[in-house]
Amino acid sequence: MTSAATVDNPLSIGQGLPPFERIEPAHVVPAIRELLSELFAELESLEASATPTWGGLVVPLTGIEERLSWGWGIVGHLMGVKNSPELREAYETVQPEVVKFANRFSQSRPLYDAFVVLREAHWDELDRAQQRIVEAAIRSAELSGVGLDGAARDRFNAIQLELAELATSFSNHVLDATKSFKLRLTDRDDVAGLPASALALTAQTAREKGDEDATPEDGPWVVTLDYPSFVPFMKHSRRRNLRERLYKAFITRAASGDLDNTPIVRRTLALRQEKANLLGFDTFAELSLARKMAPSPDAVEDLLEELRQASYDAAHREFAELKAFAAEQGALEAANLQQWDTRFWAERQREVKFAFEAEALRPYFPLPQVLAGLFGLARRLFGVTIAAADGEAPVWHPDVRYFRVSDERGAAIAYFYLDPYSRPAEKRGGAWMDECINRAKLATATRLPVAYLICNQTPPVDGRPSLMTFEDVETLFHEFGHGLQHMLTRVDYPGAAGINNVEWDAVELPSQFMENWCYDWQTLFSMAQHYETGEPLPEAYYQKLLAARNYMSGSAMLRQLYFSFTDLELHYRYRPDSGETPDDVSNRIAQKATVLPPIPEDAFLNSFGHIFAGGYAAGYYSYKWAEVLSADAFAAFEEAGMDDEEAIATTGRRFRDTVLGMGGSEHPMAVFREFRGREPQTAPLLRHSGLLERAT
Repeated sequence: MTSAATVDNPLSIGQGLPPFERIEPAHVVPAIRELLSELFAELESLEASATPTWGGLVVPLTGIEERLSWGWGIVGHLMGVKNSPELREAYETVQPEVVKFANRFSQSRPLYDAFVVLREAHWDELDRAQQRIVEAAIRSAELSGVGLDGAARDRFNAIQLELAELATSFSNHVLDATKSFKLRLTDRDDVAGLPASALALTAQTAREKGDEDATPEDGPWVVTLDYPSFVPFMKHSRRRNLRERLYKAFITRAASGDLDNTPIVRRTLALRQEKANLLGFDTFAELSLARKMAPSPDAVEDLLEELRQASYDAAHREFAELKAFAAEQGALEAANLQQWDTRFWAERQREVKFAFEAEALRPYFPLPQVLAGLFGLARRLFGVTIAAADGEAPVWHPDVRYFRVSDERGAAIAYFYLDPYSRPAEKRGGAWMDECINRAKLATATRLPVAYLICNQTPPVDGRPSLMTFEDVETLFHEFGHGLQHMLTRVDYPGAAGINNVEWDAVELPSQFMENWCYDWQTLFSMAQHYETGEPLPEAYYQKLLAARNYMSGSAMLRQLYFSFTDLELHYRYRPDSGETPDDVSNRIAQKATVLPPIPEDAFLNSFGHIFAGGYAAGYYSYKWAEVLSADAFAAFEEAGMDDEEAIATTGRRFRDTVLGMGGSEHPMAVFREFRGREPQTAPLLRHSGLLERAT
């Protein structure tokens, strides 16, 4: 029951769409404390009365989990999209109490024993999705310390609490370091080379920072470390000294002063190792992989090494060609290209090599038209219709959109929010999908899933719509792929619906699969129309885009492998007491997995949020592991015939029914085999990357 003290608190509702228009930071502490008090009581009652059946154990436990995830999930979501000092204070006040409850919940011996009895005595009464949920619950309890007692359990719980606090601090430091830097330029020569879109954005930023009369033509211009500002400057600025200054500011974020994440990185690694040892694992990597597809760290390294050998020589050749190109252009720095030069000269080389400028594509990709093309693809492949439902759900910012997803009969089957634009003052960088509401079969109806889709592209500037780079388009398709797996699930149990209970190294399959469609002729031309004239993208531009698809692909592959190898090494072989620092590890890995070694100031680990504030610790390899799956999945459509609409629709429905529909109800390898008819192969990924010949 909800007490009278919290009856008016919007975070105490516990179900349905979050009332974002009413939620304030002041609501967080009383609502979460009241919720935890109620859940503790429910948990104790269940422990005393639980019966080892689906209805007597899993159903009531799911209710407890869902109430916590509704309230605390909203707070976590707002921390990412509407961060503020007040919200941080509230979050950090109750976070230890949430962690304490999570430990108590996951370490419940009576409930664990009931799950074991359920598995042993009632296994044949469960369907496969239910069996997977029970298996996951037992494994989760074991990996959460249910088998620990006394001092070992106390230490484990203390580690869990400290790790949660460290992750929050890490993320906050990166956000604060990113938004604290600004490069204010007043001389026209300082913005030489910047395209009109970048000038407009930097002038708009200057106005937001206090230069009310700033214009794209006359400035002043303010460049920030936010991606929509940082990347265009690095690609187009002719001022090498300013590119160097910006690059060094970016690579040293959260590496000094009160925002220094160095001690957090070291402490996090030490605690993870200790946690793994308490649970009987030699390394944190082995603990991490206990929940994943990959059978062992060595198996992961084998895959990464196969891809490294296919991309290493190509990356070095690409860099040699880039230096030669810069020399041909008379660049003084050609003989000594540095990290702050590569984006600039790569863009110039791309323009010459493929006779088009990436910036020239922006006017053809206004967000509304891109959405129309994306939604058309979803209908073509999966038979679903997506329509605007703005006004049907409260939102946390005026720019946020709300959409309805309907099936072939016109019945709603899911909804999603879209928060597309960068807001560096309150929104963390990057792009992600998260769950708002999970699908579930209730007593009287099916509860429909709702997703959050978050991007950080350039906002509308000077009356123009958001004009997207092609990379922005790929990012939107990527996150939409995650959203599709959440929204098109056919599983009625929340514990295995959508992305729930999907092994982490398979969760990127649908997202990376969707990126491939950005290059499909029909898809591209359904969205690539000039925002002013309505003219379609010239066919010649499309052909150049295809030709440039694998430009510097060896370098791009090697960069991701560098991150993956570093992450795995830090959690597998590195020991905090070895005398080697985490930065030493990344520099050592760089010797085999980079073309340009890191500069002495490089502190990229200090902003590597994926592994220090996200879910990718000892799991960054998942991007490449899943990319093998996604490339092979897309190859099924190529084999069916990209111009054969009936075959595309048939293959798309099969993909929807398996990869998207089955969620975590089956092991990802079984799901993939059901879609593809065989296990995955690496050849499609290498072929799509233009690297297949390097591996043969």
